[in-house]
Amino acid sequence: MCLDSQLQELQLIQHSLLPGESFSFILPPEDSRIWSSLLHSFNTAASTTTLSSLPSPVPQVKFQVKTTDARIFFEVQFPERYPEDSDVDTAQVPFISVNGEGISRDEHHRWRTFVQEKSAELLCMHLLPKLHEDGHSVDTAGTTDIIEQQSTNRLPEPANYHALLTSHHLVSPTKRRSLQRWSSELSLSGFSKVGYPGVIYAQSSQENIQEFVANVKSMQWLALRVRFVEPIDLANDKNHQGWTEFQKVGEVVEEMKRRGRDKYITEMGIGSSALQ
Repeated sequence: MCLDSQLQELQLIQHSLLPGESFSFILPPEDSRIWSSLLHSFNTAASTTTLSSLPSPVPQVKFQVKTTDARIFFEVQFPERYPEDSDVDTAQVPFISVNGEGISRDEHHRWRTFVQEKSAELLCMHLLPKLHEDGHSVDTAGTTDIIEQQSTNRLPEPANYHALLTSHHLVSPTKRRSLQRWSSELSLSGFSKVGYPGVIYAQSSQENIQEFVANVKSMQWLALRVRFVEPIDLANDKNHQGWTEFQKVGEVVEEMKRRGRDKYITEMGIGSSALQ
């Protein structure tokens, strides 16, 4: 079982939840206790003890994600070898079921089609936003790009901006080299956290940050989320030089503390387990 990768994905889903969204295991009580304990202790000192007391094999995980403003909710089950074999074995792709009250056959078919199209991508990237769309009956086809929306709401615009992005993972050497290259070309300060999940933080002039975010978004990602692109005061910042790579979420938390900006990630749940 690809336990670490599955826990990393569950952690990313859990940390990506917004107000009105909920995550819960739908398993027999003992299996639910096992997975709740694993997720709680993941990336903490308690993880070794927890893993040593696990049953063999670990039960397959099944969980539910819903929002308060939608009739529909999702149930997701990870196959035993997900995500290691999901690229070569369709039986190892997560099974996502659509449930809810008062759903017509046509609605169910529409949702099933949507889920199948997005099944290779994380819940927090496509499926949860789609639930909110259904709950409010809003057509998001003309949604304004986040950078344009934020920049037009602020007049006059400060000279410096920073941005935080997360993804399902950051492993590709090509992506990592591109981030390094862009950081040099655009005079960025920041870092990337490689592995599962991927975290990218950068600060520079507004123009450079917007170009950087556009460059990142132009690449192929699994569950890329632009957490924010917003003004920042760098007048007294002595730590805005260079680009660094980290391996652990805890290192991201420490770096943001060093920069005096840890609230930007902890308020979103990123790295919360590393703080426990």
